[in-house]
Amino acid sequence: MSLKDWGWTPFFSEQLIPWKNKSYLPARVIRGEKNYFRVWTEQGELTVRFSGKVRHKAAGRPDLPVVGDWVIVEPQPGQRGIIHALLKRKSSFARNLPGRRKGKGRERIEQQVIAANVDVVLIVSGLDRDFNLRRIERYLTLVGSSGAEAVVLLNKADLCSEPQRCKKQVEQIAGAVPVHSCCAHDAEQLLFLSTYLQPGRTLALLGSSGVGKSTILNSLLGEQRQKVAAVSTDGKGRHTTTHRELFLLPQGGILMDNPGMRELHLWGDKEDLAESFADVETLATACRFNDCSHKVEPGCAVQAAIEQGQLLPERLNSYHKLKEELENLQRRRQPVSRRGL
Repeated sequence: MSLKDWGWTPFFSEQLIPWKNKSYLPARVIRGEKNYFRVWTEQGELTVRFSGKVRHKAAGRPDLPVVGDWVIVEPQPGQRGIIHALLKRKSSFARNLPGRRKGKGRERIEQQVIAANVDVVLIVSGLDRDFNLRRIERYLTLVGSSGAEAVVLLNKADLCSEPQRCKKQVEQIAGAVPVHSCCAHDAEQLLFLSTYLQPGRTLALLGSSGVGKSTILNSLLGEQRQKVAAVSTDGKGRHTTTHRELFLLPQGGILMDNPGMRELHLWGDKEDLAESFADVETLATACRFNDCSHKVEPGCAVQAAIEQGQLLPERLNSYHKLKEELENLQRRRQPVSRRGL
């Protein structure tokens, strides 16, 4: 295996110049634990931690390594090492970290980078009890600001009485984003992924617990590497993947498995809706007023489209909800204190 197999490109090699005369190595973070990381270098896998300098220079959690990052490592005896620098990311998928409190019950705004240097984000949704168009819209909005390409995969097609109808519904909200349906237990139904899993390219699996992300990984690896579990009777998935990890596939390409996310708070700007809600934004250009809220104003082309059956009310309601969430985030966003790093 080479660095190129793990996604090393000129984008990263150009950043290596200041470190060339030192006994340091470029490495990719392939797994993250609480107090250490597993990285891959041309000398093999190492267990590493970041130096005090890296922690000190970090303005917040987004400046610390995550799975998918390329870092500069100083090898140590016993297959260990120290991270001395984090290379600039080509892309990053982030959310507003849930459950943060800032005194008197107020929520603290903090960015959580979930994955770095991903080329394609595969948004996985189950065509069983998990199927939710509004959640898919939320994922599409987040991925749209990540710098990665989005693809939607509707898994468990064998458990749905009308899989094509569901697929059409997703295509109507996905715009130019490709939408596929399959049963992940059948490896042949995943052959279409070869279009996205080119050698050196990284594809990340994202979705709720129980949608079949680990099953997809096992099918592509040809072996049971990740645990899978049945969905509970209430339709909620069980967490079988507890950490993020990169896997080098035998056919080429890198796959990242992620734990399911039940809370998916947006991180970005309201302009990010221009891609995930391109249909609404296009209709809005014909509104009488440039600052039309698409609620009660006369001459609103968006409301007219709803009356004419060209746009579903649920779609517009989702647009308003996500826009309000992003506007609120922009108002409250502030530099994150280094406390708690």
